[in-house]
Amino acid sequence: MASPSPARSPTRILPLLVVVVAALAIFSLVKQRSTPCNIKGNISLRTGEKIYHVPGGEFYDLTEIHRDRGERWFCSEAEARSAGWRRSYR
Repeated sequence: MASPSPARSPTRILPLLVVVVAALAIFSLVKQRSTPCNIKGNISLRTGEKIYHVPGGEFYDLTEIHRDRGERWFCSEAEARSAGWRRSYR
């Protein structure tokens, strides 16, 4: 049985794959955190209502943004309101 060629050897491909996956993960985190916009646009799972949270608000630190659910970051309250979101009551 012939041994695999050095270019296709699993011992050469695996480290490269690990580096590529790690680089993509780091890029994704940097991209998410590089925005200067700090207003969190959250969609209520219970009601579907679009609510934005500002820094210092009661639920700001607890709120996570899930882009796959349509949630997003805003750069101003005016931007959030014009997109159809309302400010959190607390």
